[in-house]
Amino acid sequence: MSEWVYFLHPPRENFAATMTNDEVAAWNRHFEWLGTLVEKGVLVLAGNTGGATNTGIAVFEGADEESARRIVSNDPAATGGYARGELFSFEIGILRGRDG
Repeated sequence: MSEWVYFLHPPRENFAATMTNDEVAAWNRHFEWLGTLVEKGVLVLAGNTGGATNTGIAVFEGADEESARRIVSNDPAATGGYARGELFSFEIGILRGRDG
C-alpha cells in the first residue's frame, strides 16, 4: 500500500467563514465521503489549515496512482466544482507510534 496526500483548495480566501448554503451542503457531502474512507480503513488523517487559506489536507492509502485517483474522483467537493483538488504520492517518514 502507498500513501497519498490530497490537497483541497477552496475557491476563495476565508472560505470556511463565508460559505453559502450550497457550499455548506457540498461540504457536508464531502465529510460523509471522508467518513466512508475511514470506514474502509483507507483514510489516515484529514483536516484543514487555519487562517485565510483553509486548504484541506487528507492522507490516505491506495495501491497505486490509478486507485488513488479513483478515490479522489469521488470527492463531491471537487467534482461539484466547490474546490480544486491536487493529488501527490506521499511517504510517511515519521509517525508517532509507528516504527520506520
